[in-house]
Amino acid sequence: MTETVEIVTFALNPDVSATRFVELSQQTEDFVRALPGFLHRRLSRGVDGRWTDCVVWTDAAAAEAAARAFETADCAAALMAAIAPDSLSMRHEAVHWRM
Repeated sequence: MTETVEIVTFALNPDVSATRFVELSQQTEDFVRALPGFLHRRLSRGVDGRWTDCVVWTDAAAAEAAARAFETADCAAALMAAIAPDSLSMRHEAVHWRM
C-alpha cells in the first residue's frame, strides 16, 4: 500500500474569519478520525490568504472513500459553506518518500 495525500486548496468567503473557519474544521475532527485509513491532517494558511487542508491516508482507496463520505457528512455542510466555491481545488498524490 502507498500512502496517499489529499491536498485541498481554497479561499474563504469574505464574511468568514480565520478563527471561525478553524472552529468549523475542528468540528469535523471526530468524523475524519473515524474514517478507515486516516493517518493525520494539517490545516494551514499562506500569506496570500489561501488555505490548504492536507490529509494523509493509508492508501488511495481510503482517500477516495473518505472524499465521497465527506460530501454527505453532517459536519461538512457548514465547513463547505465557508469556502468560496470557485476557489476550491482537490487532488490526491501518492507518497514516494517521507522523513
